[in-house]
Amino acid sequence: MNEKWSEFESFVEGVIYDRDLSVSARLFGLFLKPFSFLFSAIVRVRLALYTNRVLFKNKPLDCMVIVVGNLTVGGTGKTPVVERFAKELMKKGKKVAILSRGYKSKEEKVHPKFFPFSSKSEIRPPRVVSDGNTVLLNSEEAGDEPFMLAHNLPGAVVLTDKDRVKAGRYAIQRFGVDVIILDDGFQYLSLKGQLNLLLVDQTNPFGNRSLLPRGILREPVRHLSRASYVFLTKSEIEPDLELLQTIRKYNNSAEIIRCVHKAKYFREVNGFGKEGLNFLHESFVGVFCGIASPRGFEQLVNRMSGELRFRRRFLDHHRYHAEELDHLFIKAKNSGADVMITTEKDAVRIPVDYKPLLPLYYVRMEIEIIEGFEDFKDAVTDICFPGKL
Repeated sequence: MNEKWSEFESFVEGVIYDRDLSVSARLFGLFLKPFSFLFSAIVRVRLALYTNRVLFKNKPLDCMVIVVGNLTVGGTGKTPVVERFAKELMKKGKKVAILSRGYKSKEEKVHPKFFPFSSKSEIRPPRVVSDGNTVLLNSEEAGDEPFMLAHNLPGAVVLTDKDRVKAGRYAIQRFGVDVIILDDGFQYLSLKGQLNLLLVDQTNPFGNRSLLPRGILREPVRHLSRASYVFLTKSEIEPDLELLQTIRKYNNSAEIIRCVHKAKYFREVNGFGKEGLNFLHESFVGVFCGIASPRGFEQLVNRMSGELRFRRRFLDHHRYHAEELDHLFIKAKNSGADVMITTEKDAVRIPVDYKPLLPLYYVRMEIEIIEGFEDFKDAVTDICFPGKL
């Protein structure tokens, strides 16, 4: 049953990303189209109710709130941008908290250490992934991205909760933070942000321009108007004029910042090895991943390797088990691969005690700004010293 459901999920993902061009996929796409119109209407009404403060009111917090998000589902590279912003803010002496929903994390028991006066009748506190000193939860409990951020950002508080207003208040009261970054928060209208950083994947900005469930849009493209800054990610080449015109059609004031995700090194999964970028130069390589946009990762590894012999894609946020990994590695070995590469997000979903049949590494990626660096510095300054620009 689980296998059939996984196959169906994969089929649906192929439809909404337009990867599957079969007759059955096109027919299913037509079936989904009316639901996209309905979803679009709901999104517009919800935004209008919050904007006009009718029925719903967004709540400010007693500190600077930065919203990082996108108009589409997955694949724009939010986590490295959040990480880069948090690092820059901490360099300026800010106490930073990152709030996340904790997508696909498992339920966690209350930690009395951080909520000593709570009773069973009281509201459950946010999950503390990191208190700024120690990473307290694993990736299964916290979710992929919050765990990665906690692991890569010593000094930053990382919390997860569906109610991020509650989580923000908790971060201020318990940890004394003065800047909050709302990760993947563009659609979270309950919490009012002072700056909205909108990420747009230059290689696939808006999909087929249909909203969920037919396309990848969470909101209509016209909602670009809500952005304070637009980050064009995966921007290795000059953006198309059409994309820039679309941004300016709906938002004539937001600064546009171009950035790319650069490979920095290879790190051994469940080990201590670290290798440079020429590591795969003469190797036969296998890759696997469970991310929203796998093509870019596969192309990156292919460029750096002697020959790509094996590849396998899983659904986004797929959590791996030892038996299926063994199966995967046997197939890769039979295809001639002598080393396996995955992403950092996938690496945190591999059991910590798993011993791979082939050497297994993840590629560490970091954000690099290639155009608009002064605007980025201005954004950081505006956050740290409001009104000084």
